[in-house]
Amino acid sequence: MIVEKIVKSELIENKSKFISIIFPLQEQEEYKQIIKQLKKDYKDAKHICFAMRFKSYAKCDDDGEPKGTAGYPILKVLQTKDLDCCLLVVIRYFGGVKLGAGRLLRTYVKSAADVTNLMLKAN
Repeated sequence: MIVEKIVKSELIENKSKFISIIFPLQEQEEYKQIIKQLKKDYKDAKHICFAMRFKSYAKCDDDGEPKGTAGYPILKVLQTKDLDCCLLVVIRYFGGVKLGAGRLLRTYVKSAADVTNLMLKAN
């Protein structure tokens, strides 16, 4: 399924705020400009993690979170829901409480799943 519009959701987990946004992509390299703009718009955020899929190309980034706890799990959500031509970003504002790798991974998955579910309901 190709994503057609921007959808946003928020989740609070142990004082950390997770903002998930899914963007449609018209071309593969467009995600770079979106990430660049998000880093300006959310400059106080601790992490801006993402995954993108565009036809046969996929990319993900943990942006400083422990390896494998953010970007790849977000990508798996996109793959599981068969979403294409899109960028899914999860922006984290650290709330002062460390979540640990397992809880962090589960929270990124939940945040990514929440925004994709909202997007699918809107279609």
